[in-house]
Amino acid sequence: MDAVKSEGSRLVRLEVDGGIGTIRLDRPPMNALNVQVQEELRAAAHEATAREDVRAVIIYGGEKVFAAGADIKEMAGMGYAAMAARAVALSGAFDAVARIPKPVVAAITGWALGGGCELALTADWRVAAEDATLGQPEITLGIIPGAGGTQRLARLLGPARAKDLVMSGRRVPAPEALAMGLVDRVVPRDEVYSAALELVRPYVNGPALALRAAKQAIDGGLDMDLASGLAWESQLFAALFATEDKVEGMAAFVEKRAPKFEGR
Repeated sequence: MDAVKSEGSRLVRLEVDGGIGTIRLDRPPMNALNVQVQEELRAAAHEATAREDVRAVIIYGGEKVFAAGADIKEMAGMGYAAMAARAVALSGAFDAVARIPKPVVAAITGWALGGGCELALTADWRVAAEDATLGQPEITLGIIPGAGGTQRLARLLGPARAKDLVMSGRRVPAPEALAMGLVDRVVPRDEVYSAALELVRPYVNGPALALRAAKQAIDGGLDMDLASGLAWESQLFAALFATEDKVEGMAAFVEKRAPKFEGR
């Protein structure tokens, strides 16, 4: 397989099976995140958001590597004006993945560095191979993360650990990433995708609108003070009382049976 596919070919695709959509990166050998990959990630995220047959999402780079970072050759010739125009689109592409209103897990093999680590951070959870390596090495290039790394790391790990990773540029092996909370599960390499499937499969038949509201409440509340967050939670909570899934869930509880949610 060619190291870089032709410009007209798809480098990111959404594969759907059994209610689970896999956003699959396919730009060997390292899944470098060039502009085409960034825009196709945005499109895949929008498709996963819109499709009713997608109830949960896995982000996957394949058996060898998740994504080793940005396409440095593409970026090297860019000056301030060019990157100032591109940076918003870059951040927006990753934000589209973060805003998928469904459970999302990143299945990480090999490298998840720079933009690859930032892509993993857009997921709700991260499953990593035992020999995976994560990190934000942009500082070694004289820059900083530009697709959410400084912001999502600080929210996930706290400012001190985020500064350690961003300002040192050091690479973090999977066991340390697990210990610090950067990943949520570590498994043998050949079990990464199946472990990700296992993590999100229970949500396929869950109450889709309540799951969306839960994600919106938690993610949105992180950017609010407590009083505003509680008001936001109350609004989302009350809105679910207009759904058929609320009626079904409570009826099933009263009738002592398993609920059959329809996502309505």
